[in-house]
Amino acid sequence: MSEVTVVIGAGSIGQAIARRISAGRKVLLADLHQGNAEAAAEVMSDAGFDVSTATVDVSQRASVHQLAETAARLGDVTAVIHAAGVSPSQASPATILAVDLYGTALVLEEFGNVIAAGAAAVVIASQSGHRLGALSAAEDAALATTPADELLSLPMLQPDRVTDSLHAYQLAKRGNSLRVMAEAVRWGKKRARVNTISPGIIITPLAKDELTGPRGEGYRRMIELCPVRRAGTPDEVGTIGALLLGPDAAFITGSDFLMDGGVTASYFYGELAPQ
Repeated sequence: MSEVTVVIGAGSIGQAIARRISAGRKVLLADLHQGNAEAAAEVMSDAGFDVSTATVDVSQRASVHQLAETAARLGDVTAVIHAAGVSPSQASPATILAVDLYGTALVLEEFGNVIAAGAAAVVIASQSGHRLGALSAAEDAALATTPADELLSLPMLQPDRVTDSLHAYQLAKRGNSLRVMAEAVRWGKKRARVNTISPGIIITPLAKDELTGPRGEGYRRMIELCPVRRAGTPDEVGTIGALLLGPDAAFITGSDFLMDGGVTASYFYGELAPQ
């Protein structure tokens, strides 16, 4: 039976990871917009990959469930790359929580039901989750373990508590790493692994929206003052993704990998520290 790589969010990062691990596999590229999926599929097909496409709205359980079933019909789902999401400059707090937080919980639940033994997944979180202040133990547990369909009803996520898109994004990305830690226990019962990658500023269309948006000055300052003095590339995230999805990471699950050029280090201990 064929092995299948599922890419949710057919952008630069998802493609970069998929290209490193998908030789000889079937690739299912899924995106909210069919045109995005087809454009990515054309590039990968021209490079010799066996690619099909699907549409998915990760904020809708029925849509994610259908995608998981489609993937399972193609073969053994041995790799899942969840890279779909919206940024603070692209969406309201409610939409960010629905897509980035609830949507990730849905993907982990639905694909945890069809994942093959020996498989692995990576979820793309963000450095932003690391700059959110400490939550209480109860809040951490709620983000990690509340059933997906009850997540958006948590008191800590209500509109009177989350009024800013950046705060919503930080909560969602912190929630992603916590949820992956909890889901790693369930996935382990199927001998499958799951981890998060928390990239910094990676030059993608989403990052360009942020660099030219209302928070652009802050993003440019992060690039200028972080220890490596530059932004990252999708290929650099692809390298870490390929490691986590491959046999060399067989002892790694439920973990988060921060790769931000040292932005977070500088935020706590360097020139980016809040004044």
